Amino acid sequence: MLLEQGVELVVIKERLGHAHIGVTATVYTHVRLRLQRDAIDTLSTALNGPVSDESTRDNGDDPPLCGATVH
Repeated sequence: MLLEQGVELVVIKERLGHAHIGVTATVYTHVRLRLQRDAIDTLSTALNGPVSDESTRDNGDDPPLCGATVH
């Protein structure tokens, strides 16, 4: 929940008492992938309008797709 609210991973690591940030990152990778997809969707909307409607979105656990056109 903290990661989704924008709290830095290193802060979460400290709060959870993990000795290494890699442990925290590994445990919460699925959240990070969802945040990456949300970031790409936000950027795509700002640049081009929506890439897809909500009915075609998955649960955000897969790696983000890039909808940007390369020139």
